[in-house]
Amino acid sequence: MNKNLWLLTLAQGLFLTNNVTFIAINGLVGLSLAPFGWMATLPVMGYVVGGALSTGLVAHSQKLWGRQRSFQIGLIVAFVSALMGVAAILMQSFYLLVLTTVVAGYYSANGQLYRFAAAELAPSTGKEKAVSWVMAGGLIGAIVGPNLATVTKSWLGQPFAGAYLSLSVMAIISFAIISRIEFPPLPEVVGKNQQGRELSIIMRQPIFVVAALGASLGYGVMSLLMSATPLAMQACSLSFEDTAFVLQWHVIGMFAPGFFTGHLIQRFGALAIMGAGVVINLVCIVIALNGLDVTHFVWALFLLGVGWNFLFTASTTLSLKAYTPIEKDRAQGAINFCVFTTMGFTAFASGAFVTTQGWHWLNWGSFVPVLITGAGLIWLKLQKTPT
Repeated sequence: MNKNLWLLTLAQGLFLTNNVTFIAINGLVGLSLAPFGWMATLPVMGYVVGGALSTGLVAHSQKLWGRQRSFQIGLIVAFVSALMGVAAILMQSFYLLVLTTVVAGYYSANGQLYRFAAAELAPSTGKEKAVSWVMAGGLIGAIVGPNLATVTKSWLGQPFAGAYLSLSVMAIISFAIISRIEFPPLPEVVGKNQQGRELSIIMRQPIFVVAALGASLGYGVMSLLMSATPLAMQACSLSFEDTAFVLQWHVIGMFAPGFFTGHLIQRFGALAIMGAGVVINLVCIVIALNGLDVTHFVWALFLLGVGWNFLFTASTTLSLKAYTPIEKDRAQGAINFCVFTTMGFTAFASGAFVTTQGWHWLNWGSFVPVLITGAGLIWLKLQKTPT
């Protein structure tokens, strides 16, 4: 760890504060404003869709202006979208709320690249640990996010308007932090022969396929269950404070393993850690199917976070072997597009499923993507590709 990595870790924490606050309130605000109950998680879906639509723009800005300028643009968008959220609540406009989250998705597309930037700020022998430690910065979001939503939910006279306003302050602080990080200069390109391989060639590599699969479906399962949790707990007559507590432990599960996941990847390999993530996700679903009290929600969501951490961190380090530095922008953009597209589908499906079929069947459906991820790991192992 060096100064730049510590600052990036802090920026990651503020990014996750934004995400956790969105998770805690968007579904509930959506439910209160939506014309129909099944539309409740459309604001959650909007955040993800906005991220998916922004991956190409973000990749282009990264290539054109570099990490720092691109990240700063993302934070300006975060500031504006937070104020749009305040306006949406004060005006009681569901569709403005959805537009708000779509715009905010641009910040999400930028923030998802913090983990890749971490690898560039570390020596070659410490890339796995750098990625893991910066991911661990999400613990700030675990502590600040739920408490921020709870403390500010009654500000400005409308439920949760103050939470969106507080996120504009977080964006300003994060902008100042990013401005102090010294990122590596853009790689010099001399001639078309140094542009690297076509994206289609990069994406056909088995190692890229499985890295993208693990990141996408790992995030997809997490989004499917996490987005539905506030609605499911409200249906069980549990308080918002209980929901905030469960989400806090979920985010702790997501990022606390970051202090040692990098070491585990170095010792056992990325595929083994991804496999452990699959097993942990299966245990999470079994717990969720066996009860509806706060204890079951806490343990299920905590393990969901740990499983996500193993899958996502190991997938990120695995993907580093699929492209060269000159190819990084298009390759990382493609992975994030896969992640956001999957999250967009699952965020919408979670709201529609939990409000029509219930929490029980939603969990049964989660077995499918988890088992597909496990099958992908076995397939890559049989390819005998160095991982």
